[in-house]
Amino acid sequence: MVFLINFIFSMLSTITFGIITNIPRKAFITCGLTGAMGWMTFWTCQTYLDQNIGFSNFLAAMVIGLMSIFFSRRKQMPVIVFNVPSLVPLVPGGPAYLAVREMMDQNFDASMQYIAIVLVTSGAIALGFMFTNVIERFLKRTTATLKRDRRR
Repeated sequence: MVFLINFIFSMLSTITFGIITNIPRKAFITCGLTGAMGWMTFWTCQTYLDQNIGFSNFLAAMVIGLMSIFFSRRKQMPVIVFNVPSLVPLVPGGPAYLAVREMMDQNFDASMQYIAIVLVTSGAIALGFMFTNVIERFLKRTTATLKRDRRR
């Protein structure tokens, strides 16, 4: 039941942010599915596999990146239409808020711990997308090379 609730709410939050960012209507469901799969990857790594927050976000960002590439080709839309709203469930807004709050309360040790969580999370998301782009470029070059070699 908890699995289904996490899936539904992550999908709804992704679709809602997609509405706010004005993505095309025909991308709502696939965008929501991409965000939900990213969140479920993160949640499963955190809940059942006891992975750290960095690895969980890295893996979730890779899932989002790969699904965004797949759906962008399938729907013939830019990748960013799927990437941006799908990241919403992964954004470390809570720890960022707590870091600022602790800093205002002059509790700098706790604030630095939350800042570290924000930096690790955002860095892992960025690395996950970068790694996905590297994989995509490698596959494009490999298929282009294979096509060129077949013509000869």
